[in-house]
Amino acid sequence: MAEVPVPKEKWSGKIGTVALGATSEEGGTRSSRLVIGGGTGMPFLSYEGPTTHRPLIAGEVLDTVADLPDLVREEFGGAVDDPAEWAKAWVERHGADLVCLKLRSTGPEEGDRPPEEAAKTVLRVLQAVSVPLIVYGSGHEEKDAKVLEAVSNIAPKERLLLGHAEESAYKSVSAAAMANDHAVISFANLDVNLSKQINILLTDFGVRKDRIVLDPLFAALGMGLEYSYSVMERIRLAALMGDAMLQVPMVCDTSSAWKAKEASEEIEGHDGLEERAAWWEATTAFAALMAGADLLIMRSPRSAGIAKRAMRSLMEVD
Repeated sequence: MAEVPVPKEKWSGKIGTVALGATSEEGGTRSSRLVIGGGTGMPFLSYEGPTTHRPLIAGEVLDTVADLPDLVREEFGGAVDDPAEWAKAWVERHGADLVCLKLRSTGPEEGDRPPEEAAKTVLRVLQAVSVPLIVYGSGHEEKDAKVLEAVSNIAPKERLLLGHAEESAYKSVSAAAMANDHAVISFANLDVNLSKQINILLTDFGVRKDRIVLDPLFAALGMGLEYSYSVMERIRLAALMGDAMLQVPMVCDTSSAWKAKEASEEIEGHDGLEERAAWWEATTAFAALMAGADLLIMRSPRSAGIAKRAMRSLMEVD
């Protein structure tokens, strides 16, 4: 029987790399630095190009847990009452590559916590774990500008990943990142051209391209996943075909999967909410990985474990 040839694409472009975290030799306190990006082909197709750096998983930590699902609380127990302990649980018990701290309590409608207090929480988390750290504000532009500046200043040279910068408000976050050698998340709302535009704005402002990680806004299963997958895939294809402004690693936050009814509510005639919820986020993560994600932010350790096993299997097969 004749051998069926495998169709192989030849790409002219390459995804750039971004280093997260800084060791003592680099002026930081992390045990190691992690590198994302570097792909020369579509995900897990080693015959088109080797996987230079495997995708990483960041465990989500919140500084307020008012809307945290009970199933996730059960996975961490009392650790959710202290961001530092929560971060330690992610790293020591669940093997997270890095930690994503979301400072939701700083939002004007979430407690309006002062930037200085939020920065101290970041410092406590940095002292509790030795992995790199992603830090988000509350999503309130004016307040986040002050919060992320304080965070940047309290952890100089740690190479944090600060989020996020979007077209309507990118200068303050960018300035905070550049001031202390941090990286920044560029954010675009499900659009290839907007993704390119925000990266152009950031680089024109002075942010180095090897300090930019793109968040294209990946939707969860049942909440628009198909459309966001197609946008993200087109971003990656454009980058591989030579679009320099899209040749940056991508991050996807799969914690949004817990907003889906199927992951948060009992459904008549269907058993096993716990199993269904874990797989709902994991399936969202699978899609993000196949579309080109270099970094995942995940809420559930069970979901993260499923995603890790899938990655290992795909990388062994190819």
